[in-house]
Amino acid sequence: MQWETVIGLEVHVQLATKSKIFSGASTAFGATANTQACAIDLALPGTLPVVNAEAIRMATSFGLAINAEIGKKSVFERKNYFYPDLPKGYQVTQLAEPIVGAGHIDIHLNGETKRLRIHHAHLEEDAGKSLHEDFHGMTGIDLNRAGTPLIEIVSEPDMRSAEEAVAYLKKIHSIITYLGISDGDMSQGSMRCDANVSVRPKGQAELGTRTELKNINSFRFVEKAIHTEVERQIDILEDGGKIVQETRLYDAEKNETRSMRSKEVANDYRYFPEPDLLPVILDEAFIDQVRKQLPELPEAKCQRFIEQYQLSDYDANILTANRALADYFENVSTHCKDAKLAANWVMGELSAALNKNDTAIEHSPVSDRQLGELILRIKDNTISGKIAKQVFDALWQGQGEVDQIIKEQGLEQVSDSGAIEAMVDKVIASNPQQVENYRNAPAEKRGKMLGFFVGQIMKISQGKANPQQVNELLLKKL
Repeated sequence: MQWETVIGLEVHVQLATKSKIFSGASTAFGATANTQACAIDLALPGTLPVVNAEAIRMATSFGLAINAEIGKKSVFERKNYFYPDLPKGYQVTQLAEPIVGAGHIDIHLNGETKRLRIHHAHLEEDAGKSLHEDFHGMTGIDLNRAGTPLIEIVSEPDMRSAEEAVAYLKKIHSIITYLGISDGDMSQGSMRCDANVSVRPKGQAELGTRTELKNINSFRFVEKAIHTEVERQIDILEDGGKIVQETRLYDAEKNETRSMRSKEVANDYRYFPEPDLLPVILDEAFIDQVRKQLPELPEAKCQRFIEQYQLSDYDANILTANRALADYFENVSTHCKDAKLAANWVMGELSAALNKNDTAIEHSPVSDRQLGELILRIKDNTISGKIAKQVFDALWQGQGEVDQIIKEQGLEQVSDSGAIEAMVDKVIASNPQQVENYRNAPAEKRGKMLGFFVGQIMKISQGKANPQQVNELLLKKL
């Protein structure tokens, strides 16, 4: 039987406010445990919450960025459940009337564009954190995170593969970082993902029973977890079993999902309006003000890169997926006045070095100015493209500036026609058989054979001979 995968994601994004959603306590990451949870976060008797206006603005900006309807009236509610890191015994969230209504985003995968619907996005407070290590069979509780503002983005079940889910997640990450409403750092919990996964016979309209994969904290693990869960569900169904609706955890070390608890439904949480908070009322003037402050978003920037820099759709999509990467590319392009070369180096040598060293673009040892100057030295024939890679490695190691490295390491390109001609003559004289083979070969085979002579000359010149001049002289003399 052929099976179809159905996926919906719930993405929790920590908003980059300086204080918590209902109190003035700090949201800074990395503080000593339990030093940033105040009386309001703990719901001690006599305390009253006050909504953080910046969290409202950030949620509104996200709604506008996904072309969603903004809820002019949104209501906070209490979601009741008991868990050790939830000191109130309930979570303040939104259910019936969220701040962001239905919207959509477009993903680009395998040369195709697909529109994915977002059901809604709502504001809520984060819980604390349970710590299971170093407590000798006990659990430690850190409440610093309790009360941190979250926006939970709930998709429709429109995704049909793990790859689509990852593309969706990356697009959400791109939007929130462009807006500046979150750093999106999944390793620090700034962005977390729950995946609702089900399978059904291909062609069937009715959805299958879903399971929820909880708190996955990297793009790679999202893809692996969904693949693993889909295989598990298909195996059960093909053996005649039934899928149980439940919450499951993904174990990255064992690459398996395991049952955590039965899946709750809304009634289990006994939602009711938060009595200590009035409804949030937004007027058109506020929404228009937020709209005017929106930055250039990924889709618009991608289109501009295609038109302004004559980049391909593929290149533009890669370069605009990350705001810091897009800014870096534009700065390199400004320095070297060659967008295509800038794109090639940013997506090639630079990205490879960043990936190899697990370094974010923001922390690149090679600045955009330095890379722009390096490209200029290729363009003015000071160095060849091959030698430029040596200079790039030296820049990465912090060995100085571009011109300094070229001078100190003697990497200047040989462009003296007399010197190059002498090398060409030497190589031709030393390889009479290859010369005869070249001259006797049909025209369509000569291009590949020419590479032998070029390689020999580059070897003699230690890679410093001007490739264009080498090719011109070789063709003339051969």
